[in-house]
Amino acid sequence: MRTKHTFRLPPDLAGQLADYASRKRVPQALVVETALTSYLSPDNAERMEAALGRRLDRLTRQVERLERHVTIANEALALFVRFWLTVTPPLPDTAQTAAQAKGRERYEGFVEALGRRLAKGQTLAAEIAQDVAAKDAQSDESSRSS
Repeated sequence: MRTKHTFRLPPDLAGQLADYASRKRVPQALVVETALTSYLSPDNAERMEAALGRRLDRLTRQVERLERHVTIANEALALFVRFWLTVTPPLPDTAQTAAQAKGRERYEGFVEALGRRLAKGQTLAAEIAQDVAAKDAQSDESSRSS
């Protein structure tokens, strides 16, 4: 036994309903019934919670990946600084002015090169991955030809 209901829909929503029903080749009443059942079902909240959980899991994985990249970058920088401080002897006082001028010049060149690299979208991580892949391919070829 079914109960009859009469609804007034805005013209654009009525058009969407008619289009959808004709595309699916089902009566409009069935579309409305299915939509109401879905909207009013207790599963709706569970589905939304599951979708939110999937999104949060994806965001968590992205943040963990970022954290890993930052940790690697920090360790690489710390290792470089330690190495540089270990192998670079202090300059005599007479050479300080010339060294500072040369350092500023080299730093400006570094900043320009960094700007060009970032403008290209090139990253060191991608370059290293390409180098490793090329090295692996070369070692595979040399082992095959041996």
